[in-house]
Amino acid sequence: MTHSIQIRNAMTNEADYLSGLAYRSKKHWGYSPEFMHAATHELTVTPGDIRNDKFHYFVASIKTVVVGFYSLEEQSVTTVELGAMFVEPDFIGSGVGKVLMDHAKTSAAKLGVSKIIIQSDPHAASFYQAAGGKVTGKRASESIAGHVLPRLEIALSN
Repeated sequence: MTHSIQIRNAMTNEADYLSGLAYRSKKHWGYSPEFMHAATHELTVTPGDIRNDKFHYFVASIKTVVVGFYSLEEQSVTTVELGAMFVEPDFIGSGVGKVLMDHAKTSAAKLGVSKIIIQSDPHAASFYQAAGGKVTGKRASESIAGHVLPRLEIALSN
């Protein structure tokens, strides 16, 4: 059930709310308090991030309630990275993530790039694979020792 989901550009005054949403979404997967504390920096969105021309932040809302968001970061003329994609825990599995992912692929194509790189949470890798992502490797987390992140790529046909 996708309700009536609207996608729009994020506003700088939503940075704190988006940071909280990212934290709640990550915590949904049962990570320890220590892990969550270590990940806080990676989950923080600042007004400067939203203003930065290199980043593209979009929010999903139902009526006036923000239920998810994503960001794309321009890496090169051919590549963007999905820097964030988070859905409020009560809406995980409801179709919000699919709507966000479809929008992200469309937005990336409009930027003229040919691929999206994703450093995925292990719990979300199957979601990205269902969206067309191919596992291309893995890398160690920058903030959490011993945590490995799958790396995926989605090829776009422009």
